[in-house]
Amino acid sequence: PALGGWGHLADGSGWQPWAWGFLAGSFNAMSGLLLYRAFEIGKMAVVAPLSASYPALTLLLSWMTGERVSTVRIVGILCTLAGVVVVAGGEKTPDENDAEAVQRSGRGIGWAVFAAVGFAVLFWLLGTRVIPSVGAIQTVWMIRLTSALLTAAVVLISKQPMQLPHDEVRWMVLSMGAFDTGAFVLSNLGMKMEQVAVVTVLSSLYGAVTVGFAAIFLKERVSRWQWIGIVTIFVGIFLISR
Repeated sequence: PALGGWGHLADGSGWQPWAWGFLAGSFNAMSGLLLYRAFEIGKMAVVAPLSASYPALTLLLSWMTGERVSTVRIVGILCTLAGVVVVAGGEKTPDENDAEAVQRSGRGIGWAVFAAVGFAVLFWLLGTRVIPSVGAIQTVWMIRLTSALLTAAVVLISKQPMQLPHDEVRWMVLSMGAFDTGAFVLSNLGMKMEQVAVVTVLSSLYGAVTVGFAAIFLKERVSRWQWIGIVTIFVGIFLISR
């Protein structure tokens, strides 16, 4: 059926699939807004790996709810968390004459950490509760519907303009939405075939690409300690995937 059909939303399962879908959409909307705020005010090369550290918490939640965690993955969790601390604490004091650097210095770190926590809970819920109750593809459009409604409410309450930006930015926004939705579909399908912790870790590798783009196209400077922290995060992610 088109868009995956209704799945468990209309097979007599009651209100629970709708509730799980709404909950997942709420976490996605909240985490997405936190992440975009972090991108807006912080360094992309720092914010991206911090937000991509969520698999450590997802793996911890999975372990607490019955999934077996190997020693290698425990080491990966510790590496990831250590990397987060180093990245957050390794921000250089900006030159007082550089107004933009002063404004952006360290401001996105807190938002990125909260986004990571939200994504961790979201992916844990997706793998353990939402996808089994709703369906892989159905979960995606439930998340999109809920996220759109909640985001619209935030925009209206904060009295922000609703119209799309003009020219090239509009197409960038639309393309981003299409890629994001496609990635969600693939991730959810993966969770039906593999452990939640493994799929979550692999989906977090977007941070590596973002860091590369930030360094290449935006010329963002990252301190030596922050590079060490970033590398440690991805070493942890690699170990978690073993």
